[in-house]
Parts: sequence; C-alpha cells; structure tokens
Amino acid sequence: MFIGHAMVAFAIAAALATRYGCSRERALALSIAAGAFATVPDVDMSYAVFGLLQSSATGVLDATEAFWATSTLVHRVVTHSLLVGVIAAVGVFLLGRADAGAWWAVLAAGAVFTGLIAAAFTQSGLLGAAVMLAFVVAAIAVTLGMRRWASLSPRALCATALVGFLSHPFGDLFTGSAPRLLYPLDVTVLAGRVTLHPDPTMHLLGAFLIELATIWLALFVYLSLDGRSLNSYLNRRATLGGGYAAAAVLLPAPTLDTSYHFVFSVLALGAVGVRPRRPTNWALTEAHVLDATVTGLAAITLAVVGYGVAYLAI
Repeated sequence: MFIGHAMVAFAIAAALATRYGCSRERALALSIAAGAFATVPDVDMSYAVFGLLQSSATGVLDATEAFWATSTLVHRVVTHSLLVGVIAAVGVFLLGRADAGAWWAVLAAGAVFTGLIAAAFTQSGLLGAAVMLAFVVAAIAVTLGMRRWASLSPRALCATALVGFLSHPFGDLFTGSAPRLLYPLDVTVLAGRVTLHPDPTMHLLGAFLIELATIWLALFVYLSLDGRSLNSYLNRRATLGGGYAAAAVLLPAPTLDTSYHFVFSVLALGAVGVRPRRPTNWALTEAHVLDATVTGLAAITLAVVGYGVAYLAI
C-alpha cells in the first residue's frame, strides 16, 4: 500500500475540496499535500534499510526477507497511531503559523513534536524515539514544502495532515501486522490483519486489487476536477493484460510471504501503456502520461483478475 496510501488521501482531499467549492488548482494543491502527508508514517521503514545493510544476505530473496524481518520491529507501531496523527497535525498547524510570522508558534510546535519523541522513548526506547524523530522531520519537511510551494494556510496544512495521517493506518489492515492504532497507549484495537479470503493466494489478490482500486479512484478524481473521462485515455492495448492468466499455471501460487515473482511480473505489464512516439516529437505531455498510466493500469487490473479466475479454475 505504499502508493495506495497517497492515492487514498489524494482522492479524499480532492473530493472534500470539490464539495466545499474549491477551484481545481486549490483542490489539486490540497490533494497533493494530503498525499504527501500520507506517505510520512512509512518513514519507519528507514530502520529496515539500516537492518538490511547490517545483514549478511547474499541474494535478492535473502535481502528481501532480511528487509521485511527487520521492519517488523517498528513498522506500523510508532508512526501509524491515530493519536500520534492527531497530535502531529496540531504540530503541523502550529508550524504553519510560525512560517506565517507568529514565531511564538515555533516553541509550541517544538513542544508538540518533542512530546511525541519523548512518548515514543518512554514506550519503545531509543529505537522508538529514533523512528518518531524521523516521522517528525518528514512531517516538518512536508509542512514547509507545501507552505512554500502551494501557500497553504495553517488550517489547510492541518486539515491535509489529518487526512494523510489518519487515513494511512487503515490501508495496512490487509497486509502484514495490524497497526497500533492507539499507540502509545497499551490498547489493542486490532489483534491481526483483516483476512479477505481463507486461501492465502486469493487474499493476496484481493489486497492487490484494493491497492489498484485506490489508484483508479485517485485518477478518476483527478480527471473529474476538470470534467475529463478515464475512457479518453484508455487504449485497447490494455487487453494484452488478460494473457497473464497463463501465469496461474506457469508460476508458483503467490502469497503475502512469497509474492515477489507475481508482483514484479504483473507490474511489468504496465509497460503496454507506453505509447511509442516519433523521434521528431519527444516532448512529454500530460496526455502522454495519462494515456500510459490509464492503459497500463487497466492492463495490470485485467492481469490480476485474469490470474484470479484461472487460479480458481485449476
């Protein structure tokens, strides 16, 4: 759900902005900010990179296993809390006020962010504090970047931060361990991930389709902002994705634990969306990007659905 987190927040913010009468440019700015904030909780994966560098993995599969094994120590714990998200959004608001000239807000924002780091240290030790520090630094970077690039007000920054931070944990309910939704409180809201299907392969396909659905939703909302249609960018090349159904016979059945061969191969089908251009016209336009994205995404979606039908049939 790495991409899906940003897509969900983007779509929610765009829908809300349109509902309240914002212009297309304003809605896009708010949506991009929400999407950026939605990626911040996954900075906890930075520790997994450190663990990978310290491992003795010799191959791609060994390195991947070492990466995910290390990530389980802190991933979806410190930074995926709804409480942390709300408090961090308050810090974002105060930081936005500081950037607007209210320098007293610098101390207030600093106190909020320092409190988050201190709470993480109390609950999870140095590792937890380090992860929370990375979260705070990333949140500050997004706040200052959106403030400068889009001139968002403190309230707009806070609202988009809330959309991003609070939507993020729910995208992780179908893969891996369940997030600690009320960290640092010692309260368990969900004991494990939500199971979409008792068959592990069908569960993976379901989670994959949810990820694809978030991207489709974001594309639909983006195009709807100025009245465009997805069909305008969909090419018949997408039907080539249906041929991936043969992989159900040729490849081992994927699961969440061993999904790399499936994920990498099915994503490669997205290349059918790239439309060859003449050497005399290499200029990259929005139409080219949208054509490649919509067609490639349609090919991948057909591939996953086709694989699922073939898997059930054999």
